[in-house]
Amino acid sequence: MKFISWNVNGLRAIVKKGFLDIFNELDADFFCLQETKLQEGQIDLQLPGYYDYWNYAEKKGYSGTAIFTRHKPLDVFYGIGKNEHDSEGRVITLSYPDYYVVTCYTPNSQSELARLDYRMSWEEDFLAYLNQLDSEKPVILCGDLNVAHENIDLKNWKTNRKNAGFSDEERMKFKTLLNHGFIDTFRYFYPTLEGVYSWWSYRFNARKNNAGWRIDYFCVSERLKDQLEDAKIHTEIMGSDHCPVELTLK
Repeated sequence: MKFISWNVNGLRAIVKKGFLDIFNELDADFFCLQETKLQEGQIDLQLPGYYDYWNYAEKKGYSGTAIFTRHKPLDVFYGIGKNEHDSEGRVITLSYPDYYVVTCYTPNSQSELARLDYRMSWEEDFLAYLNQLDSEKPVILCGDLNVAHENIDLKNWKTNRKNAGFSDEERMKFKTLLNHGFIDTFRYFYPTLEGVYSWWSYRFNARKNNAGWRIDYFCVSERLKDQLEDAKIHTEIMGSDHCPVELTLK
């Protein structure tokens, strides 16, 4: 079973850059998007054979998530059940008999960590949500989690220690997620691989110079370990400042 996650940084824009061709070529069972940046009715996307689920932010042109899947879920949940977090369209959960699929667009801590306090509150509440799901059945979590966990997960780690996405606080929250029984699937297969990233700034020719960050993930419950088959980062796919990441389960 094949899963794709991609922060498209505006779905309407990327559709004009070959999104449908990429979608069809990747041929996934689950295709999860973050930062769709649209409201209901703003796009007519025909994807035969797929069920589609959308979570829109109240603020226009901001945030938003979507999941396209060949497998109809038992149930669908939007948000994490907390009013203070659920107005930005950041989480969709699909329930199946043997697992949950969750896509997430984690809030950015912003310049000079202006939103770090909110980010910490989000992290605690989101982890509690994941733990509740995991107590019922295994979880497959994907998305732009807006954190580079280790030094090898970004090019210029020394100069980013106090910046959004690589602050000690954010990295510790990701470590806490792993300590609660989740596996970073890319690192499971490639524990020491360097120079492979999923996001590059639009400034300073960052993508051309591969000065990137790995902030897009598939994390799964520990008890799915034996079903892990492969994980990939599609650095060759353009169209967004992020590239798609992939997980294959047996």
